[in-house]
Amino acid sequence: MSTFYPEKLSVEYMDGATATEPLIPRRYTLTHSDVTGKLFLNIGNKYAWDKINPMRDEVLGEWKQYGSSLCFCVYLYVDQGEYTPSVSAKRNEIFRRELPLALTAIRYGDRILFNTYPYLDQAPIFIHFMSAYPQFARQENWGDFQSITI
Repeated sequence: MSTFYPEKLSVEYMDGATATEPLIPRRYTLTHSDVTGKLFLNIGNKYAWDKINPMRDEVLGEWKQYGSSLCFCVYLYVDQGEYTPSVSAKRNEIFRRELPLALTAIRYGDRILFNTYPYLDQAPIFIHFMSAYPQFARQENWGDFQSITI
């Protein structure tokens, strides 16, 4: 697992989103540079599709209503059948290894929102691994932001 360095995170608010609102819709697009190790977090009402590269190694997240409370949903593009099972297995492994770092970056990057609404730290995090292969296509509960430590 990688180490999170706050100084390597760049945050940009888009589509009228601010540090404290809106809560719904609030979508996160986390991308990175393999060359510099920098992370780029875009926060807005929509995903920053223009920031996504052809490798599709971004982390997409959003707040959703879950009964009477909120949950945080993450979407990871493992494949849609364009890769062999072994390549998809490697992508799945990398996503799983780096996900705590990504969640930490999202939490840190939007810390003003979390400070404004402290109950968000206890919201369940649901991860959606999107894949054409049944062994990788799954939905998992990854706890909450309070339990994410790297």
